[in-house]
Amino acid sequence: MPTDDETQQRRLTGIGVSPGRASGPVVAMPDPVAEPLAGATLAPEADLDQAAERIATAALSAQTDLEQAAARASGAAREVLETTAMMAADPTLVAAAQQLVRETRLVPARAVWQAAAGVIAQLAALGGYMAERTRDVADVRDRVVAALTGQAPPGVPHSDHPFVLVAADLSPADTATLDPDRVVALVTRDGGTTSHTAILARALGIPAVVGVAGATTVPPGTLVLVDGAAGTVTLDPTAEQVAQAAALAARVRTFDGAGRTSDGHRVPLLANVGRPDGAQAAADAGAEGVGLFRTEFCFLDRTDAPTIPEQVAQYRQVLAAFSGTKVVVRTLDAGADKPLPFLMTAAEPNPALGVRGYRTSWRNPEVLEDQLTAIAQAAQAETADVWVMAPMIATVPETTAFVERCHAHGLATAGVMVEVPSAALSAGQILRHAAFASIGTNDLTQYAMAADRMLGELAPLSTAWQPAVLQLVAATCQGGVQNDRPVGVCGEAAADPALAVVLVGLGVATLSMTARALPDVAAVLGSVTLATCRELAALATGADSAEAAREAVRSRLPVLDELGL
Repeated sequence: MPTDDETQQRRLTGIGVSPGRASGPVVAMPDPVAEPLAGATLAPEADLDQAAERIATAALSAQTDLEQAAARASGAAREVLETTAMMAADPTLVAAAQQLVRETRLVPARAVWQAAAGVIAQLAALGGYMAERTRDVADVRDRVVAALTGQAPPGVPHSDHPFVLVAADLSPADTATLDPDRVVALVTRDGGTTSHTAILARALGIPAVVGVAGATTVPPGTLVLVDGAAGTVTLDPTAEQVAQAAALAARVRTFDGAGRTSDGHRVPLLANVGRPDGAQAAADAGAEGVGLFRTEFCFLDRTDAPTIPEQVAQYRQVLAAFSGTKVVVRTLDAGADKPLPFLMTAAEPNPALGVRGYRTSWRNPEVLEDQLTAIAQAAQAETADVWVMAPMIATVPETTAFVERCHAHGLATAGVMVEVPSAALSAGQILRHAAFASIGTNDLTQYAMAADRMLGELAPLSTAWQPAVLQLVAATCQGGVQNDRPVGVCGEAAADPALAVVLVGLGVATLSMTARALPDVAAVLGSVTLATCRELAALATGADSAEAAREAVRSRLPVLDELGL
């Protein structure tokens, strides 16, 4: 039998961001393709035509790999891969690189890199849609250079068997190509509880642990057991541990469509929806409505403002899936990590503290006006109960201005997102004017703790378990009580079953989350009374640290272990 010390030596720890347990062999993300040495030239005796032909062969290989990957994928991932494959098939890059080989004797890899730089510059100068294609050229460049130099191509590796993906971190392009049937768990060295890797993992229902020191040193092929709730990665687990994890994963939990505590206190469980085509899946999962419809995701790939009819069509798709139930529509949350070219006019030294969310309407009031017009038209065409809220509200005057604009468009239920401490502390005054508030715990945590939510080194700070953040949630709920206004949570904290119990205890009326989290949150919430929720909330807000708060609450919820959460 191994000793406790030996067991501890085989376990890495990080921050669990997506619950569940899964085991599999490690497959590592390949290192970024390095830029070939500048000025590297072929030997005097080299066959230039043969060297140039190697470029064409490598490009064809990259194209074939992309087409095969696209055939295995679906949805957004397939679109990304097909677009990149089309770029790989374009002869422009190959011809330019071959010319460099023949005229300047550059080695093929350097010729491709240099030719790609020229193509990227040309596309960037054209602006608009063509400028957006520079990312595709860079991806093709990396793939061709990898083929020429014998490196692994960029992106999520393909494997014939399920595996645990280990990486320093994942880019949005990487996450778009994840296949949850193959990638059974995610482990990253960087990232925090609200990084895009964490959000994607929860959306896909993949166990994930981020901020794991030493993650990238685990040898490929090593069998590991990932516990996304405990935040651990066990190397070389026992057969019994693997079997137990498989048994937990095989359990199927469903949501009956009515969130409640064990003593009958109703807590509607809603869904967060990004792209409209995800609305029906959320409805099918039993969501009692939509607590956050992220409208900006409809338009992230555009360089011009969408027309009102285009917006109406997008919004109606979501409203139609939730006929007769509540749908909370958030106006464009542009800026920071979600730049929209038709709203952002210049680079900012600190975008997270810049012109983002509702603040973009100061410069471009017509964009908000058009959006409210489109939301109103969509609401009139469907039967959903439409609520509207603005992101990044910080003051009472901002609140009253937004509410007035909504009312002018016939949108009666206008609210605000509470994402900055000033809004939480002013909730009593703000909710005299707004019909409701929805707490975005991702940004509220970032601003309360002065910790960039994408920075792995600060991950211990970037969690809504921080007592200070929970106290801000409590202050917001108190403002709601003072004005008889509901306060919900639509941030990632709502998808954590243990934290959901605390939020209800603090006075949160509704919880909105990725649809995959609904059964787990419902099961844990249904195991406790409202009084217990309040006791656990007091325990968490009075703790000395986020970890102490989390451990204190989880130790009082044995159902978490029973459910493998």
